Amino acid sequence: MKNSKFVLEKLSKIFEQGLITSKDLGSEILSILKSKRDEVVFKMKLTSKDEFEILLKRVENIEKKLSKIEQKNKKKIKRVKKS
Repeated sequence: MKNSKFVLEKLSKIFEQGLITSKDLGSEILSILKSKRDEVVFKMKLTSKDEFEILLKRVENIEKKLSKIEQKNKKKIKRVKKS
């Protein structure tokens, strides 16, 4: 009985260590893949979705301001031609 208990304890320890190791291995592989993805994104100079939306809003604001300035210039040109 003592021998079987000893063997079962050793087997359970080995099994437990194997589970812990496999979880660590899985998380390590995920972290490696994420870092590689980040490197590729950095090399390609891509922006995140949030940054893209901010830049898009800035461009829209600039386009609105430009169209207002163009309208003012057209009005000034029309006034000069009439007088």
